Amino acid sequence: MMANTSELAQQLRVDSLRCSTAAGSGHPTSSLSAADLMAVLLEHALRWDLRHPDNPNNDHLIFSKGHASPLLYAMLKAAGVITDAELLSYRRFRSPLQGHPVPTLPGVEVATGSLGQGLPIGVGMALSGKYLEKRPYRVWVLLGDSEMSEGSIWEALDHARHFKLGNLIGILDMNRLGQRGETPLGWNGRVYAQRARAFGWNAYEIDGHDPAAIAQAYQEAIGEAEAPTLIVARTVKGKGVSLVENKDGWHGKALDEKQCAEAIAELGGERHLTVRVRAPDPDQPSKPAVYPADLPTYERGTQVATRKAYGDALEALGGARSDIVVLDGEVGNSTYAEEFAKAYPGRYFEMFISEQQMVAAAVGLSARHHAPFASSFAAFLTRAYDFIRMAAASRANIRLCGSHAGVSIGEDGPSQMGLEDLAMMRAVRGSTVLYPCCANQTARLVESMTNRRGVVYLRTTREKTPVLYDDKEAFPIGGSKVLRLSTADRAVIIAAGITVHEALKAHERLLEQGIRTRVIDAYSVKPIDAAGIRTAVEATGGTVVVVEDHWSEGGLGDAVLECLNGERPLMTRVVRLAVKTMPGSGKPAELLHAAGIDADAIAAAVRGLLPRKKTRNCYICGNPAVWRIAVAGEDESATHENACETHAGGHLRIGRLAASPANQRNGGVRP
Repeated sequence: MMANTSELAQQLRVDSLRCSTAAGSGHPTSSLSAADLMAVLLEHALRWDLRHPDNPNNDHLIFSKGHASPLLYAMLKAAGVITDAELLSYRRFRSPLQGHPVPTLPGVEVATGSLGQGLPIGVGMALSGKYLEKRPYRVWVLLGDSEMSEGSIWEALDHARHFKLGNLIGILDMNRLGQRGETPLGWNGRVYAQRARAFGWNAYEIDGHDPAAIAQAYQEAIGEAEAPTLIVARTVKGKGVSLVENKDGWHGKALDEKQCAEAIAELGGERHLTVRVRAPDPDQPSKPAVYPADLPTYERGTQVATRKAYGDALEALGGARSDIVVLDGEVGNSTYAEEFAKAYPGRYFEMFISEQQMVAAAVGLSARHHAPFASSFAAFLTRAYDFIRMAAASRANIRLCGSHAGVSIGEDGPSQMGLEDLAMMRAVRGSTVLYPCCANQTARLVESMTNRRGVVYLRTTREKTPVLYDDKEAFPIGGSKVLRLSTADRAVIIAAGITVHEALKAHERLLEQGIRTRVIDAYSVKPIDAAGIRTAVEATGGTVVVVEDHWSEGGLGDAVLECLNGERPLMTRVVRLAVKTMPGSGKPAELLHAAGIDADAIAAAVRGLLPRKKTRNCYICGNPAVWRIAVAGEDESATHENACETHAGGHLRIGRLAASPANQRNGGVRP
């Protein structure tokens, strides 16, 4: 039995060399070191029916060391999933066998390659298997020793222990050599094992090239019900090829054709074994129950924080959809995710202060066909940005909520203020970015998030704000709302979230001064309502003020400029009001004012964009007076001042003076 396994391991090595040499790039030496580990897994431990990849009882295999992708593809060939010709298409344009794994093949469920992510994602899958699906599958994660320096690995170790994930098994390919030399611990497997045990894991130290020892360790791990297992396997990088074996400087380098031919001969030549991987018991995935949701409603004019509406909506949707799962970063009493936790504790997972693990678990849950929502302060999601961008590469459907955004959070100061989140979320490929301004709007948008594919981000506000919309109002993603409108509008004010309320205040102040403005609530920041915004801008002469509680880079202002500078650029005058200096502590109103994004600043910006008054001399006494230029849309027969205060009775009407005692001396004609 083990002889066959050794032959399979050599085949995996040969095929790893063949495909990387054909590509002219790749990581063959990292693949050679783990070949014995994966050969034994295929033949003796993995329950993996890739002819029926949707079988919910299938085990899951994650290559956290995604650069060892040649080994993964060699395994898929041995399992009969891909052909030899497909194997040799590795890294070619349009080939599904990409340089690092992405979910384009059976058996590849998430994207890896950014080190430190596979084990945290595995935690999410294992949570699903143990607590949600209650199925017997196991999650196997191949780890590299270099990535053991990543903090996210230790977040995963901690959470796997906390949730007693006996169905999670890590296989550490301890080959000693990293990209530029020896790893911090080298071959000191005892320390890796001690650290894992300190986190509550079972740990086994083995020779990673001894098939019998590997098989025994796998059987020990399979027998665990409560504690996760880490198998620390001492291996040799480049194993089996004397040219590269245990030699520095070969990381990420493919052998040339001559070197490859010699290496294949040294390994005993090409083989074309096919492995019949054990299949689990067949079963059909269960379909989630979906019912109409009874969303929360709020009375117009009342004061409700959008973060509270997020929690209320989650609770309501939890009763309508059994696939919704919620995670939070130990701020559930601030994000109001606690509302869901109280109602559906079996579908709520507290991730504590581990934002990377929280997002990774959401990706793992998405891979298991759940609809995960994960929430924290918007500022703290920046810690998990690598996981968010990789979620897009994984084709994951995850929903993120960032609360306490902007300077409007007040006294807590800049460490808690999310001011980069719109920019970073807009930059994620295929993402959706939503920023509601009122509670009824929030509830509707949270409902829309459940069916939205990709990475979906909702930005919520700490402060209570007035409920602007009726509970029956619809808010399609990609839309906007025009809150103030007239045919005499001379400027457009575009806002989202907290600044919508400031924009409405500014509108009223400007109206008192005879200046009409159009106010747009751009609640869908991405995709933005480009057509609606362009129509409004064209109708008002191209004068635009965009205001946001966010840094000036990458947020709503940039989104608006992008749609104005489309295939047919508009002639516009645009002022972007955003946070431009480092804020401090203070009352929300004080901070909005100091940042120049409150009603005062908006009104001033609008006035500054409109044609200004010029000073001329009084036609009677010669002292400075005010001359107000006619502006677009104004009745040209309107009266214009051209006199100082003392002689204010004199007026010019289209080049003629109105009859009045003050101007009779000039005969009613402009001097």
